[in-house]
Amino acid sequence: MDAEIAAINEKVKEESRFVDQLTAEVGKVIVGQRYMIERLMIALLTNGHILIEGVPGLAKTLAVKTLAKAIDARFQRIQFTPDLLPADLIGTMIYNQKDGTFYPKKGPIFSNLILADEINRAPAKVQSALLEAMQEHQVTISDTTYLLEEPFLVLATQNPIEQEGTYPLPEAQIDRFMLKLSITYPNKKEERDILDRMAGGAPKELAAVIHPKQILAARETVNQIYMDEKIKNYIIDLVFATRNPEAYKIQAGKYIAYGASPRATIYLAQASRAYAFLRHRGHVTPDDVKAVGLDILRHRVIITYEAEAEEITSEDIVRKIFDEVEVP
Repeated sequence: MDAEIAAINEKVKEESRFVDQLTAEVGKVIVGQRYMIERLMIALLTNGHILIEGVPGLAKTLAVKTLAKAIDARFQRIQFTPDLLPADLIGTMIYNQKDGTFYPKKGPIFSNLILADEINRAPAKVQSALLEAMQEHQVTISDTTYLLEEPFLVLATQNPIEQEGTYPLPEAQIDRFMLKLSITYPNKKEERDILDRMAGGAPKELAAVIHPKQILAARETVNQIYMDEKIKNYIIDLVFATRNPEAYKIQAGKYIAYGASPRATIYLAQASRAYAFLRHRGHVTPDDVKAVGLDILRHRVIITYEAEAEEITSEDIVRKIFDEVEVP
């Protein structure tokens, strides 16, 4: 077993070299936001999708666009509005008068990286069309199904400070997002760097340092990263603690209406492996699980009215669970 782990470690060290190149290239444009960039790469490596809550102006669009350039992938930004139709997203059939036939006009969803800006501003039909593409990685136009090109990553954003004219995503739909991030303002030094870099001069030219095929190959390696039985049981304990906290001597039951779904268990394992890959390791540690745990669980723990009344958030509960569940 030790020989197998050593072999996996060597393979991961070799195949994860592009991570540092990619981070450095993106860093030419993006100041700070390492947390968001790492989560974008975790999503790419695990075939997941991301929901971001953050106020405007925190470089969400720029980060995805920059990442797309650095991996030589196609990028599309879709502004979600109340009058958006599913056809505006996935495409439609166009009539050709010359030969009397219909042909498909593919929509912006046919790209590698999609930024769904303010997803909660579009009606449920549009949200469902996007989420179906995320889940199945295919789109149906008329009676024909088209596969979406891999890698395919959706980054959806929500504005937490303006809820007028929005259609909040139901919990069942939010659960399809692998990660939910909460992006905050840069610190003082980063803000000064942003000022120096962005307030004048031409934007820096980016080079494509890797190809999408390398991302697909890296996914195979991520799946081979070793996870000990104790780590697997730790993940199970964390998820079960969201459903039955009293069984783990955690006093939070009255604050939890619904715990995390089995999808959380799968995503915790996948994201932990990807996080280890970003650290050039071929095995998962409890710290890897903790590093990604809040992003996996914060939108899957549904709190009660009593928790809201006491101003206790799902993040507070998840942090408490991580603090009190025994670490292997």
